Amino acid sequence: MDTNILLESGTNELELLIFDVSGNYYGINVAKVREIINSEPVTMIPNSHPCVEGVFIPRDAIITAINLAQVLGLPNSEDAERDMFIITNFNKLNVSFRVHKIYGINRFSWSDIIVPDKTVGSQDAALATGIVKWNDHLVVILDFEKIVSDISPETGLKVSDIEYLEGRSRNEEPIMIAEDSALLMRLITDCLEKAGYTNIQKNVNGKEAWDKLNEYKKDGTVDEKVHCIITDIEMPQMDGHRLLKLVRDDAVLKDIPVIIFSSLLNDDMRRKGESLGANAQLSKPEIGNLVMELDKILRS
Repeated sequence: MDTNILLESGTNELELLIFDVSGNYYGINVAKVREIINSEPVTMIPNSHPCVEGVFIPRDAIITAINLAQVLGLPNSEDAERDMFIITNFNKLNVSFRVHKIYGINRFSWSDIIVPDKTVGSQDAALATGIVKWNDHLVVILDFEKIVSDISPETGLKVSDIEYLEGRSRNEEPIMIAEDSALLMRLITDCLEKAGYTNIQKNVNGKEAWDKLNEYKKDGTVDEKVHCIITDIEMPQMDGHRLLKLVRDDAVLKDIPVIIFSSLLNDDMRRKGESLGANAQLSKPEIGNLVMELDKILRS
């Protein structure tokens, strides 16, 4: 599947593949989608997670099949033979998700994505990164990284990679982070603090980080407030590529080092990050490499 739909990097847009599970509308960033195929028989694996249907080999690689309806606490489709598999690639993993219908691909601005209200307490809300309106329907953008991490925790951030760094001397250099996942923000912050980085500024998306950078510009305190930016790519309101482009196009901010730390680092995303001037790009499980890159950048 050709996921290189956006013609220009840093436009703050995304393409969503919209699909149906039990009559509900959901979306996934096209950048995570490898291909869409008709569902096919799978081989069950003993003692696997209840949401894992099994594995299959569409070509020459084994793919795990996850039943998305079961993950969401929804009923299975009445005609499973008409279901589809969305085969994804993120965090260096190939995983398929059973869905009931595909509606197609639509383009949205990240500024149109609404973060779910904290008062919504359903499981869907816990697994949602955003909500967007499409054709009079509300489309829930699912947190596929969290879904996979909940099923297989070892696929998440490898905190053990930085255990050897504990006890290092404190480093007060100011680090700005833009990350919309509260769980990942906490894990990243904990890991950086274990590695000695204690002066961390947290932002829930690129827009919040950009607004803060502009405040520092007005105060004339950029040099003392931000020595490096670590940003996710996929965030509501403003994505990481847009944030990077704005920083590089700004005469005052352009020399701030920017590290992209994302689950979306396929070849296309790496090319986009390079074209926009990222100093380093790392996949989210590689927290140990993030610390090493941060050390290298701040010592240069």
